Amino acid sequence: MMDTAPTTLPRNFDRYNEVFDHQRKTSIECKNLTKKDAQKQLTFELQNLLHTCPRHLREAAESDLNAFEKLFGRFVNEPGPCVEWDNIQKLEEGTVPKYSELQGPEASTVKAMLNKLVVVKLNGGLGTSMGCQGPKSIIPVRSDLTFLDLTVQQIEHLNKTYGCRVPLVLMNSFNTDEETKKVIRKYQGLQVDMYTFNQSRCPRINKESLMPIPRTCAEDDNLEGWYPPGHGDFYQSFYNCGLLDWFISQGKEYVFVSNIDNLGATVNLSILNFLLGGQRAGQCHFLMEVTDKTRADVKGGTLIKYENKLRLLEIAQVPKDHIDDFKSVKTFKIFNTNNLWIKLKAMMEVLVNGELDMEVIVNHKTLDNGLNIIQLEQAVGGAVKCFSGSLGLNVPRSRFLPVKKTDDLLLVMSNLYCLQQATLSMSPLRMFDTTPLVKLGSQFGRVQDFVRRFSSIPDMLELDHLSVSGDVTFGKGVVLKGTVIIIANHGDRIDIPAGAILENKIVSGNLRILDH
Repeated sequence: MMDTAPTTLPRNFDRYNEVFDHQRKTSIECKNLTKKDAQKQLTFELQNLLHTCPRHLREAAESDLNAFEKLFGRFVNEPGPCVEWDNIQKLEEGTVPKYSELQGPEASTVKAMLNKLVVVKLNGGLGTSMGCQGPKSIIPVRSDLTFLDLTVQQIEHLNKTYGCRVPLVLMNSFNTDEETKKVIRKYQGLQVDMYTFNQSRCPRINKESLMPIPRTCAEDDNLEGWYPPGHGDFYQSFYNCGLLDWFISQGKEYVFVSNIDNLGATVNLSILNFLLGGQRAGQCHFLMEVTDKTRADVKGGTLIKYENKLRLLEIAQVPKDHIDDFKSVKTFKIFNTNNLWIKLKAMMEVLVNGELDMEVIVNHKTLDNGLNIIQLEQAVGGAVKCFSGSLGLNVPRSRFLPVKKTDDLLLVMSNLYCLQQATLSMSPLRMFDTTPLVKLGSQFGRVQDFVRRFSSIPDMLELDHLSVSGDVTFGKGVVLKGTVIIIANHGDRIDIPAGAILENKIVSGNLRILDH
């Protein structure tokens, strides 16, 4: 027969508790002390960095480093970004109205409404994902026009059509600023008032020591030791450069913010009328455009209600055991396009009152020398919870047309889209609302290789799916329909002949067409 457990506690049980509590308190105190030490040491290192900065650049550098110090403080002192999954609340009716329910403005009011608008394009990114050097915005995407060309032409068309003065503002990074300023000189004389400002320049930190990588503030010294801290830096940088105050003084009321590589993010009069027209004029301080999620968008951030506030939920904030729930198109049916409409005075109020509270995103990277580093970033849409009267708006997929890779570039260069007044729209000859799924192999990854492999862009009006792998080239006038899969094995090459029509075909092996 087994012995039963004693029913009375040992005399020294209280002593056990004291020891355990002491160990736990010691552990917590040690952890807090480590954090404080890391903050103190970082502050010391940042001051040393500042002392290496040329005098004429010191004010800007001090502002950037102070902002980074605050970001670092939040990183070491706040709990992780994960949400309590069971505390996510259901979105209330009317929180995400449908675009189809909006009404366009009266013709007589359009000019006045547009004169209250500022357009900002996030222009801090490089074209490295497509093998290009310099700002991504100067890559040609359609009819030899770049992202920036199309954007400027869109704004000029608005200003000429309605006799208004909608300004275009570019938020550059230290990576894109110099070259962008050279490029925009060619737009002088156009009916567009252009402004630029820079987002912050922050030091990358060593993953192990949590100390800054760069040793000096010199522009050319250890360039890979610096990074722009994500587009969430927009608010503070827009304020610091003086443009926020300037536009408010000029009677501007809303800013439309979007990524420069989203070719669907154009000024929309129905959305502007929703914000500025009728009895609810000015009541929505922050509007986030969302669209229906497909299986291609499962990693995109979504809107939730959390702690009684509208909030952007990014995949980095999701507990690991709920990742599949987050990716489900049934559980979360919409995702953030990063097209945002924000009331300028509300932005000023949030900033002045110190109410801007966005989650810190920890981005892990490895430098060319093998060093593991951390970048601390924030997402511009994360500020949705900081504004009163925030809403989502479920917009058509056509307002989300990003070009991240050459897969996307093939779509926007094809006859799937028509170009009118510098705006791309789906061809009326396309029988389906959705775009084809395109997957190009690594041989197409760089723009210069992509261009070399197409004698002309294929006819894709009736295409559903295209996968290409290996050494493949396309002749002129190729037509692709249905599902087309082309696989050239290692050492083989496939040349799709001029005028070929491929419909629901799998092409593999070796097909070499020699010039003669």
